[in-house]
Amino acid sequence: MSSTSHPTGLVSLVGAGPGDPELLTQRAVRRLSQADVVLYDALVDPAALEFAPAAKRVFVGKRSGRPAISQESINRLLIRLARNGRRVVRLKGGDPFVFGRGGEEAIALASAGVEFEIVPGISSAIAAPALAGIPVTHRGVAASFLVVSGHAESAYGPVIDGLRPHSATLVVLMGVGQANALATRLMSLGWRPDTPVAVLFGASTSDSRTLVGSLEPLARGETVLQSDLPGTIVIGDVVRVRQELRGPAEAALDPAEAAGYLGTGDCVA
Repeated sequence: MSSTSHPTGLVSLVGAGPGDPELLTQRAVRRLSQADVVLYDALVDPAALEFAPAAKRVFVGKRSGRPAISQESINRLLIRLARNGRRVVRLKGGDPFVFGRGGEEAIALASAGVEFEIVPGISSAIAAPALAGIPVTHRGVAASFLVVSGHAESAYGPVIDGLRPHSATLVVLMGVGQANALATRLMSLGWRPDTPVAVLFGASTSDSRTLVGSLEPLARGETVLQSDLPGTIVIGDVVRVRQELRGPAEAALDPAEAAGYLGTGDCVA
């Protein structure tokens, strides 16, 4: 890998961060400004594409349950464009190597002999909680955190089954649709029913929303979480730190949050 120009072009696998274009790195912005072609994902804010005024923009995003271009087709397109001498930015939400299939694309490019580089981005696994006032680690509360993909129980189940209850903050990406099943499984593994939970929608965007509650009502199916915005779930005592940051007066004005009802509780723009 190299950040220098190559006769057969260069592919930059770029992380766009959690959503707000201002959270792009300087290198990401520079690569976008130099790009001939940008292949971008569904979760990329359209405003980020304004950093690539001269580039052709190609949407290759995937959303659950919707028709999408295959990963193999994306790989072939990246290779073809680079071999034609193009400077290509593959713009992905968050970080390219955190549930972003960046590793698959990098392997395909390396196997084809195409020059490429990785431009890391801020993963929503840490950005979404931080922007909601929730540290994923906190002295005396949590010394570690675990990030899992929540799109299917077969994906996250074996991981959380081996985690001692309350030994780490659990951060779940792409897991809003599985939230009830996830909460039920955690309680069956010994997690306390009153374990704090936060569901964070649209982190870093103007539509951001934070719902706070606990495992038990979520496991009972009292909460139906629906949103077209990307969601991040945070489970653990670090969620309580958020109330300290907001102050006791503001927290006292939120009785639903204190009662632990996700969905009818805390909603913060």
